[in-house]
Amino acid sequence: MIYELYSQIALAEDIVEHGLKRGDVARVVETIPPESAKPASYVLEVFNALGESMNVIIVSANQIEPLNQ
Repeated sequence: MIYELYSQIALAEDIVEHGLKRGDVARVVETIPPESAKPASYVLEVFNALGESMNVIIVSANQIEPLNQ
């Protein structure tokens, strides 16, 4: 799946090195095109429950998923 710039997504897995958990919400702020042996990657801005920016991280496409109701 390709995510649009500034779309909100959820993490599909824990990202331990950043203290993030599956289901945490983030916003796509940049797309890194795929390379021959690697899928697309995304730069995400991660927010806390108050909407304050906590971190900016780079993840592969398989580490994120669309928000579900």
